[in-house]
Amino acid sequence: MDTKKIIKECLFKAVRSSGAGGQHVNKVSSKVELNFNVIDSEGISENEKNILKQKLKLTKEGFLILQCSETRSQHKNKEIVTKRFLTLLKNNLIIPKKRIVGKIPHKVIRKRLEQKNKQALKKNNRKKPNID
Repeated sequence: MDTKKIIKECLFKAVRSSGAGGQHVNKVSSKVELNFNVIDSEGISENEKNILKQKLKLTKEGFLILQCSETRSQHKNKEIVTKRFLTLLKNNLIIPKKRIVGKIPHKVIRKRLEQKNKQALKKNNRKKPNID
């Protein structure tokens, strides 16, 4: 994964934010929308593309769309959405290691059986004695 190539392939679009905010919201396009074409990307290998197709929710054309309208500044929103995009890619490309099942140590088995025998003796001692 080549991050510089990937960032160059991103399409940024400034859109007007929704919601409350008065005149500022109506005049300024501070919301930033990031569009990234996963299928046609040259910064991602074919294997990584297949992983991302399975894990991420993409559009029919293969675009990943992220939006940010946290701050009133377009530049800060662009930084935030870019960081979010890169961490999203990195986190989804991590392949978890397969767990290798280890052998149970003899000491652990012995300890469990001893505890079991202690418990059984305790229960047996609570019973009424058998007088015959």
